[in-house]
Amino acid sequence: MSRPFLSPGKGPSPLSDGSTAGKKDFRRAMSRCALATVLVVGTASAQVVTIDTRTGAVNNGSTNHASTVDRRYRQIEPTHVPLTKSELDAKTRLELIRLLQSEQGFAMRPFPRGHKGLTLAANGKLEPAGEGYLNMAASEGISANPGDRVVLTDIKIERARIVFDLNGGPDRKHRFLRHVQVGVGPGISNPVVQGDDQEPMGARLSLTFEGHVPELTGAEVKALLAPLISFDVKTPIQAFTDTLPAKLKEAILNHRVLVGMSTDMVLFAKGLPDGKSREMDGQMPFEEWIYGKPPKDVEFVRINGNRVIRLEVAKMGEKPVIFTKDEVEGLMRTDGTPLNPGGDSNTHTIQLGDAEPNPNTQAQSPPPSIRNPGEKLPDNANTGAGDMKPVQFPKPRPDDQPRAHPDATQAPPAGQNPPAGSPPADVQPTPADASQPAPAKPQSAPPADASQPN
Repeated sequence: MSRPFLSPGKGPSPLSDGSTAGKKDFRRAMSRCALATVLVVGTASAQVVTIDTRTGAVNNGSTNHASTVDRRYRQIEPTHVPLTKSELDAKTRLELIRLLQSEQGFAMRPFPRGHKGLTLAANGKLEPAGEGYLNMAASEGISANPGDRVVLTDIKIERARIVFDLNGGPDRKHRFLRHVQVGVGPGISNPVVQGDDQEPMGARLSLTFEGHVPELTGAEVKALLAPLISFDVKTPIQAFTDTLPAKLKEAILNHRVLVGMSTDMVLFAKGLPDGKSREMDGQMPFEEWIYGKPPKDVEFVRINGNRVIRLEVAKMGEKPVIFTKDEVEGLMRTDGTPLNPGGDSNTHTIQLGDAEPNPNTQAQSPPPSIRNPGEKLPDNANTGAGDMKPVQFPKPRPDDQPRAHPDATQAPPAGQNPPAGSPPADVQPTPADASQPAPAKPQSAPPADASQPN
């Protein structure tokens, strides 16, 4: 980095002459250099995260593997509603509010709670979409699921957007008056708003335009909101199935249950079960929903959490048919691929707890070993290593018999035999210097028993 203000031979330095203008120029130059350094460091350390708002794929720049989210959170298809260039006047504004106020429709996408809500551009895209949409729903909570009935409770027309509050909106009523109290003195006051502690459960949707809100009719507004809210006359089952893929919609309308369906899908397809039972499969709890009674066909729908994990169909005089393969997971993904497309080598599933492998799709884990990965046994290794064989004990030998210590010269107590392998009492041990043994001491006669008479 060059320093033009301090280089010799190019005029006096701004610090040498003490001028105020020179000091200001020097400080300004130093600030520019520091800012450039910060920008370079920030650019080098930043990590780019790319989100495909059309498919919902996420790429953090470090790997080529992209994750997917539920298809209900992907980007919408833009509408094609012709709009005029004239601005909305006061008369049309009142007619529009009067027509749309308290209008009811069906949610086509999940509506998250929260003050910000969703933003839909007229004939454009939805913001947020993909991963951001899913994060908002997870953090704020869901106000309405696909197929639920929603009501436009409040409409605000601003300069370049129309704000719709659904099911009461996400904000508390009288949120400013809740902090105001009226009284005649200290300690004798009451809040202006009382008994308003209910948590708001509504959602918010903003319809934005370029520059200003054009002249619109109620039908045009409903057509612009069609990707998110359907105002057509439908039954609850039609409203719910219109948000699902074609194969899943056909199964529900034909009253068929597929493995992988949610409990809502099962209820729309079959209705309430004839019976329920709660059982345990190892350490996994599950519910068994029973549909039908003999002699008719009986279906046993096994549910774990909120998903169908097993379906058993029993018919009179026939062997029960069991279905365990998930047929819904691939339909509800943004890219439309199945859960495990051909064994992707870049993905690895970690099972926690006492998970039992599926004998149809998973192999038994190898036994533990101290060998390194890829290490092979030598050719002359015993092929039967690891097999259980009978235990063979070594045969005893004469040399293994215990012997007395050289210092053990005392005779055993009266009435006891000497230990096996010990030398006789009259044999003297050999000294360490290999000399002749010392003469044996004469043994004295045992004392007479005091109990016997003389």
